[in-house]
Amino acid sequence: MFISIDGGDGCGKSTQMELLHRWLRDRGCDVVLCRDPGSTPLAEHIRDILLHGTTLEIVPTAEMLLFMAARAQMVAEVVRPALDAGNVVLCDRFLLATIVYQGYAGGVPLDAILDVGKIATQGVLPDVGIVLDIPREIAVRRMEHRGVPDRMEGKGEAYHERVRNGFLVHAAAEPQRYVVVDATGSIEEVAATIRAVISQKQPLDMRLTCV
Repeated sequence: MFISIDGGDGCGKSTQMELLHRWLRDRGCDVVLCRDPGSTPLAEHIRDILLHGTTLEIVPTAEMLLFMAARAQMVAEVVRPALDAGNVVLCDRFLLATIVYQGYAGGVPLDAILDVGKIATQGVLPDVGIVLDIPREIAVRRMEHRGVPDRMEGKGEAYHERVRNGFLVHAAAEPQRYVVVDATGSIEEVAATIRAVISQKQPLDMRLTCV
């Protein structure tokens, strides 16, 4: 089973990734963790450019292609082999992030993103995509302790409002894959909701291998 967790910056992804990983592992699942972009040597180098290359001018289409290149490497090296081995893959962001950040918010045509995405992902998509939703003003307060924002975080409020709207719009368009979870509650409340979604969505083979 392939699970992704996504949402705007400050939504609590990292915390919920850790809690879901622990819950799956406690149920007997062999879990492979990955982050997009990242999880391979090449993808980590690309991640550094995308998030910390603040002096670089990267046009939206080039930005999209860099994310896709990192994703292609991660799918080939990590995601597909793990799924083929019967593991659960838990990924911090995946294709939806590019659809939203570079598409809905950045202006790259969605059809172009989806076409490139088919190549980069080899057709591999999450069985369940959790979208953590939180008002932007709450997200900003949560990120106050982080210090200097990275390149994506620093794109401005209008951009991040488009990000939030993009997540909601696209999740509504693919309800069979994406589930929006209200991330304004307590950490445990959000975690419990995510566990309930996974328990409802998991296929029979996962029930047999995760006991």
